[in-house]
Amino acid sequence: MSLAVDIDQRALAESVAAFARKIAPLSSTREYLHHYAVGSVAAEVWTALCEQGLHRLHLPEAYDGDECGLATLAVVAEQLGAALFPGPYLSTVTASALAMLAESGAERLLEDFAAGMTGAVIAGSGVRADRHPEGWVVSGVSDPALGLPGARRVVVRAHIDGNPDAPLWFWFTAADASAAVQVITHESVDLTRSLGSAEFVDYPVPSAQVLEGIDPDAAELWATALAAAEATGICAWCLDTTVEYIGVREQFGRPIGSFQAVQHKAALMLVRAEVAAAATWDAARAEAQTADQQRVATAHAALTALPAAVDQALECISLLGGIGFTWEHDAHLYWRRAISLAAATGGADFWAREMGERSLIAERDFSFVTPESLPELRGRAGVVLDAVAALPDDEMPSAGWAPARGADRRALLVAGGLVAPHLPRPYGLGAGPAEQAVIAEEFDRRGLTQPELGIGGWVLPTLIEHGSTQQRDRFVPGTLHGRIIWCQLFSEPGAGSDLAGLSTTARRVEGGWVLNGQKVWNSQAQEADWAVCLARTDTAAPKHAGITYFLISMDSEGVDVRPLRQVTGIWEFNEVFLDEVFVPDSQVVAHPGEGWRIAVTTLANERLAMGSATFGHGSSALVRRLLDSGDHTGTRDDAIRVLGRNTALELSVAALNLRYALARLNGLAGAGTAGNSVRKVWHAIAQRDASRALTSILGPRAAIGHPDQPYTFDFLGLPAILFGGGTIEIQLNIIAQRVLGLPR
Repeated sequence: MSLAVDIDQRALAESVAAFARKIAPLSSTREYLHHYAVGSVAAEVWTALCEQGLHRLHLPEAYDGDECGLATLAVVAEQLGAALFPGPYLSTVTASALAMLAESGAERLLEDFAAGMTGAVIAGSGVRADRHPEGWVVSGVSDPALGLPGARRVVVRAHIDGNPDAPLWFWFTAADASAAVQVITHESVDLTRSLGSAEFVDYPVPSAQVLEGIDPDAAELWATALAAAEATGICAWCLDTTVEYIGVREQFGRPIGSFQAVQHKAALMLVRAEVAAAATWDAARAEAQTADQQRVATAHAALTALPAAVDQALECISLLGGIGFTWEHDAHLYWRRAISLAAATGGADFWAREMGERSLIAERDFSFVTPESLPELRGRAGVVLDAVAALPDDEMPSAGWAPARGADRRALLVAGGLVAPHLPRPYGLGAGPAEQAVIAEEFDRRGLTQPELGIGGWVLPTLIEHGSTQQRDRFVPGTLHGRIIWCQLFSEPGAGSDLAGLSTTARRVEGGWVLNGQKVWNSQAQEADWAVCLARTDTAAPKHAGITYFLISMDSEGVDVRPLRQVTGIWEFNEVFLDEVFVPDSQVVAHPGEGWRIAVTTLANERLAMGSATFGHGSSALVRRLLDSGDHTGTRDDAIRVLGRNTALELSVAALNLRYALARLNGLAGAGTAGNSVRKVWHAIAQRDASRALTSILGPRAAIGHPDQPYTFDFLGLPAILFGGGTIEIQLNIIAQRVLGLPR
């Protein structure tokens, strides 16, 4: 899924992609590489782009623009990045966007950009502005800037008296080049666009060309988000190119895309592309938010999307093999652009430090509804929640990890459809993402916590979709009220990821079935009243076809629950033995032999829930706790960078969740099962990396394993995330074969 999250943006993306393929095919771009390197643009390419109005989509209507906003302009930049569109488009729209932010001094500049003038942005600690009686005078050498050689209009950020927090913004034209300002052309890593620095020698800035009132946070956001958008386009091209190649390239008589190692690499490329797109999209949506929000979103995109494009392009070359390492293949051109973008925007260590410092000031806001959204729903929910708040808290916590049992408060919530509002009526409200967000806000506003159903949250959609009327009436209300706690008896010692290989049997008897077998890794089985269980009812049928979905009372004769102690020393999981357990026909869901089809519903809800959960391991909250205590090894700067990286990982998970929710809300395909698997994989990888990073700054304290010292304990509990609900590797198989369409 691209940056487009609605139908209009999707249509724009398709149109821009078609335009780029027609006007600037890579074969043509290669012929003019030496021209692009020095800032010479093929007239027919730039003219065609300007005729489409792509250079001024974001500009105000007074300058023939569409005022499309950053999110829409990012969609254009993404598609042009995927096409490796040559020349100064990125530098030009970045420069004109910054000019657009100015309160004064930009009128003539915006007219020039609207007319098709090319542009660039230069900055750097070496560019210093000093105030003289006759005005500002600038000296020094800028950092290398994309698109500077050949740019007709240049926006400059200088430091007043060398202070980076006191910028002077101004602009100059190519005609201003003289002894006082010279453009130095560099040999660029990116062969499709120019690179240069500007040297100022006592350059007097014309007062009419001083840009007043540019918000530095907004400027940083626009520049970073547009670069990140190009990076997401690179990620997409590399993925598509890789999948196409490995699907047809043969070794040992088979397409190499059928080899599991190759499939996993390709699937991880999809995950990387989605994460980069989510971080970029989140930055683009921050345009209308506060400065603190913009600063956090900018750092997140810079730390996530730009390095991802570098890694993605290198992985593409790796999977292409020797041919990808040749000059003739286009892959290295994308790699070069990715390296150039990441370098021009700032290094990963810089942005990790910035992310850490900025996260101490503000938390990212992922709400997507306003206080005025859905007032009727707010009113109805508010009446129920006010009544709930007036009652004493009567939720009864479970002894273990299971959800609490409800009483009078829960009864009011059930009657109002607020326990699980996403469920269809009469069990919920049939609430979509926006309605669920509004309801969650109303809970938060009153300091109330939405009830947690645990595994029941996965079971109820299955029973509502596949269960009989009697089963729905018997189990759904009781689960919502908290009278019934569920566990899931799926995995077995010999059938974990290969769930269809289960060996628990069910033989037909009068009035029902008798089950025998062993289940393992069963969360909440100690506290559960009921279980959903898969058992084989037809041993002669293919393994996916002979399975039946049962509902088992956990106090049935023959059910034996045995806790399993984990590495952490605590009991979260169990093994369950079924010895001649009788299950009546009324507790078979649907029909015998349909268990696998029904289980897919449960597994899909499990993967969605796990992919949307908050960090249980390596959380930024734990890093902040360590930072506050001063118990970390190394310097504060070391700990701040870990905080920055771990915060970025958390934000990427949240951005993925919100982006998929809005895509579903807007009716875009591709936001279902594929998205669930992507989020499950990334959620596990992100927590793995975050928890490991946390332990890296513990020093000798990492040797303390007591729960009262939570840091290493956090790391010891990590395996539950890595293979709970399906291992990373199984999810990668699903992505590779079912989403990317690679051969089995």
